[in-house]
Amino acid sequence: MNVTLGLLQHACGADPVANLAKTLALAERAAKNGANIICTQELFRSQYFCQSEDHANFALAESIPGPSSTAFQQFAKKHGVVVVASLFEKRSAGLYHNTAVIIDADGKLLGRYRKMHIPDDPLFYEKFYFTPGDTGFRAWHTKFGKIGVLICWDQWYPEAARLTALRGAEILFYPTAIGWHPKEKKKYGANQHGAWETIQRAHGVANGCFVAVTNRVGLEKSMGGAGIEFWGQSFVAGTSGQILAKASVDAEEILLVPVKLGDVETTRTHWPFLRDRRIDAYGDITKRFIDET
Repeated sequence: MNVTLGLLQHACGADPVANLAKTLALAERAAKNGANIICTQELFRSQYFCQSEDHANFALAESIPGPSSTAFQQFAKKHGVVVVASLFEKRSAGLYHNTAVIIDADGKLLGRYRKMHIPDDPLFYEKFYFTPGDTGFRAWHTKFGKIGVLICWDQWYPEAARLTALRGAEILFYPTAIGWHPKEKKKYGANQHGAWETIQRAHGVANGCFVAVTNRVGLEKSMGGAGIEFWGQSFVAGTSGQILAKASVDAEEILLVPVKLGDVETTRTHWPFLRDRRIDAYGDITKRFIDET
């Protein structure tokens, strides 16, 4: 099956309603230009509020089903496309998740993935807002293939990619919000971005699947100071880790990338990493650290 992926890379403003409208408009352009599966960037309804710990930001969260998921269900049904949309989920009072919804081409809400790995770094204070996910690593049968979804910080963990691929995922989607601290960019920027891209391309190699990453652009100063300069460069990697297409560093754009799902079976047959795994020897992977003393 030939499938066209549509990644929506853009900047976000302060108005959640306007951000939703903008994302839907970009998604419509993607659909009209042939996209079969459309993926938003992480937390597209707002600027990246995790730059500070502020209880007022919990007002940005919404239930699922809720306004955004419903809007995208209607959109998916109207255009006959699959949608992966990243939301700030209010599960209950005091219980919030960084969540992606997976919507099939008939508008059905197939399920949700709650971000499992939650960072706590300067300007990325996500542990203040998000409870670690409890959905496990999953994959969903859609009209346009079997897909897995992980979110941003998850992308650094080969265990997450492998477990999702073992569920049969042919494409791994990563809604993302990552960028440079402007003061660090000159010294560390190239290495930071290179590591981010390389680790995800490696997931494609190790699992013989496609990897699709949607990042935002723009400089956001939600807590003042220098802020975060989001580095864009959304991309799709092939089943051997090769870059099939990449967006720019700072421009808003829709990245449309055709892929052949048959490449997954071909790659996994010729590079049988899944066959040769020594699952009998991996028990220690569930330990925090192996102390030999």
